[in-house]
This record gives sequence, C-alpha cells and structure tokens, in this order.
Amino acid sequence: MLRLDHYLISGRPLKSISGFFRFVVEFIYFGVKEARACVFVGLFFLAVFLVPRAGMFGIARYDLLFVIAITIQLAMLFGKLETWDEAKAIVLFHVLGFALEVFKTSGSIQSWSYPDPGYSKLFGVPLFSGFMYAAIGSYIIQAWRLLDLRIRHHPPYWMAAIVALAIYANFFTNHFIGDYRWYIAACTLGLYARTTVVFRPYDKDRWMPLLLAFILIGFFIWLAENISTFFGIWRYPNQLTIWSMVHLGKWSSWSLMVIMSFVLVTQLKHIKARIHIPQ
Repeated sequence: MLRLDHYLISGRPLKSISGFFRFVVEFIYFGVKEARACVFVGLFFLAVFLVPRAGMFGIARYDLLFVIAITIQLAMLFGKLETWDEAKAIVLFHVLGFALEVFKTSGSIQSWSYPDPGYSKLFGVPLFSGFMYAAIGSYIIQAWRLLDLRIRHHPPYWMAAIVALAIYANFFTNHFIGDYRWYIAACTLGLYARTTVVFRPYDKDRWMPLLLAFILIGFFIWLAENISTFFGIWRYPNQLTIWSMVHLGKWSSWSLMVIMSFVLVTQLKHIKARIHIPQ
C-alpha cells in the first residue's frame, strides 16, 4: 500500500505522485485548509453548542456568546490568522447581518425570536447574532487566501452588485410585496453560468462551477441552523413548543446569502485592486 511517509522518507517529490494516491494527498490538504478557513466558524459554533442555556459563571448565554465571539476574533487578528483589512470586511458582514436580524425579529414580522434574556441584546436581538453572518464572510475570506482562489469568467461587477442588492433587499421586501427569490436565483444562474472557481489544494489547480460551491456552502449552513435551533439558540414559530427540522426552503435562503457574501468579498477585492493600480 502506498503511504505518504514512504514518499517523504525516500525523497521522491510529491509532485511526481499520481492516481489514487494523489487524490488522497490533495483531499487531505484540501480538508486541512478548509478546516483552517473554518477556524472562526468552528470555534464560534462550538461555543454555541457547549454553552448551556442557563449560561455560565453567572453570565447569560447570549452575553457569554458575544464575549466569546469577540475573543475569537481578536485572537485571530493578533495571532496573524487574519489581517486588519479582513477584519474590517467581517465587521461589515456583522452590521448587515445584525440589521437583518433586527428586522426579522421585529414585532410586525416575527420570523424567529431570541427568547432568552441577556444584557447584550439591542432591539431584542443579541449582538452575537451578527457574528453568524460574519462567520460566512470569514470563511470566504480565509478560503480565498488559503486555497489561492481565482475566478474565471467573472460577470461584470456592476451586474453582480445589483444581484447582491436584490438578494439583500428581498429578505426585507418579501413580507410586503412577495418573495422573488426564485426570480433572483434565475438571474444569478444566468449571470454565473460560465463562472468557475479555481483553487489549489496542494500543488495543482482544480476547479468547480461557482454555482455548485454556492449550493454546497448553503447546504452546510442549513445543517448548522438545524443544530442551532435544536439547541434553542433561536427558534422559528413552529419550533416554540417542540423542535422540528428547519424547512428545506431555508437552504435556498442561505445559498442566496452565500452569494451575497461572495459578491461583497469580490467587490471589496476589486475596489482594492483598482486603488493600487499605478496611475
């Protein structure tokens, strides 16, 4: 059986490997880099699952989760796992996510609620909730750097920006003028139909359709949402008396949120690149 340590000991360069063994090596490297990109996501949601509903050390659960999220973010920043520019982008994700949470939990909407007490609640929404959206941005930013992401056949940036604005606006307007997510999704499908994401797990470039990446990330977020509601972090109206699985339609909502987050990251990178172009 071929083993990685055999190649390391024998001095044979890993670039010469092929076949199934190359698949195994690249899969391991891909998994490690993905795990590294999920540092904030993993630690934050580990805290979500481990902190009991009653809180700890006399601190309410929502307040403790907010402190933990801030601590993780600062540790990543000062530990050089994240740059200041990346931190600024994540703050923007937090603000956009928190604004959406305030609207969705308002008295006239009540799409979901945060039933537990806490001093760090603003407009009835715990401040840690914005970090759930920031976690998406953190993952995209980290994965971009660690996997050396490049986008082929990217659509015009102004068109992508319009789609992202439409996605975000629809989360608000669907309560008043109808839900147009599928129309927006159709526009997104046409816009990114030719777009591929190129990434490097180890030493060779690999690629996949960007739309497939959006769908897969949205699915894993939907799974995390099921776990979060099971632990009572927040509740949908149909989960107030007994827990039930989050509706499968939320998968589409999270996929659209991933698209919006991706567009935001690409727009920031595009603007920064243009600023640094020599005149």
